[in-house]
Amino acid sequence: MSISTHILDTAAGRPATHVAVSLRRFENNTWKAVSDACTDNDGRVRALLPPETQLTAGLYRVTFATGEYFAARGQQTLYPMIEITFEARPGEQHYHIPLLLTANGFTTYRGT
Repeated sequence: MSISTHILDTAAGRPATHVAVSLRRFENNTWKAVSDACTDNDGRVRALLPPETQLTAGLYRVTFATGEYFAARGQQTLYPMIEITFEARPGEQHYHIPLLLTANGFTTYRGT
């Protein structure tokens, strides 16, 4: 059971490295911290869900600190922070939440 992500800077044609990523879970009408990570040299966080944490059904939010990423490259961005909320459903084993990124746009989808 896991949650992972991958960020591609599509304008630069390469992975977005060293981007801070956080995972939160919605419980009792509030977002509770699950983990914080940073993308590796391939633009990936292979395990956002800590090993001791069970993936349970419910709402999760992945937050990407894209403003810091672009600032480090001397670029401005329209989206300094991107939040993707998704629902984990019973019986699912893995969620991969990729982000395709430019300074002025982004898209996401359910990956494999």
